[in-house]
Amino acid sequence: MTGDASQASWAEIDRYIVEHLVPHDEALDAALDASAAAGLPPINVAPNQGALLGLLATMTGACNVLEIGTLGGYSTIWLARALQPGGHLVSLEASARHADVARTNIARAGLADVVEVRVGPALATLPLLEAEGAGPFDMVFVDADKASNPEYFDWALRLARVGALVVVDNVVRQGRLVDATSSDPDILGTRRLFDVVAAEPRVRATAIQTVGSKGHDGLLVALVVGT
Repeated sequence: MTGDASQASWAEIDRYIVEHLVPHDEALDAALDASAAAGLPPINVAPNQGALLGLLATMTGACNVLEIGTLGGYSTIWLARALQPGGHLVSLEASARHADVARTNIARAGLADVVEVRVGPALATLPLLEAEGAGPFDMVFVDADKASNPEYFDWALRLARVGALVVVDNVVRQGRLVDATSSDPDILGTRRLFDVVAAEPRVRATAIQTVGSKGHDGLLVALVVGT
């Protein structure tokens, strides 16, 4: 089967999964439409992946969630809806324009009171969160620039509680993860992430490959087991 044929099949299967297991949702659809209309890159998680994030947050009993990389707020909405009563989500976004779109989408979904979108490079805003005493967070979702994945993971551990989940998106990179000769900063950052996680005694972790409407990629999931 050719790559194009594989992609078509993966996308068809994703559509089948979504049609059967992910109910139609006006606020989520509107978030995608608004993001596309604003010219945001179409790199949000797929609907079935958003549903998975929501399930993970629910299973964790998450009250406080940190998201690194907001984009248009699509994954933010999935996570915020899964919060326990009285919960709070902080999402960090480097682009002010993206943050404006996300805030509108989040407000349309009725979640403006529980979601705070902060603008600025995450490696600058994360120390501010720590200084403010934010957290500890029950779940951290990392979906930002891949070159900084190791640093984002380190910050996730600093701000998470024991028992928290850290989920990092896009860790397979169309299979390029295993290219040891790559000079691509995204690949280098993701490979460094695996090295950091492998050497970290405070977590138990694994990663899974995914195929679907977003192509060949994967998720890394780490459970924080120590401080």
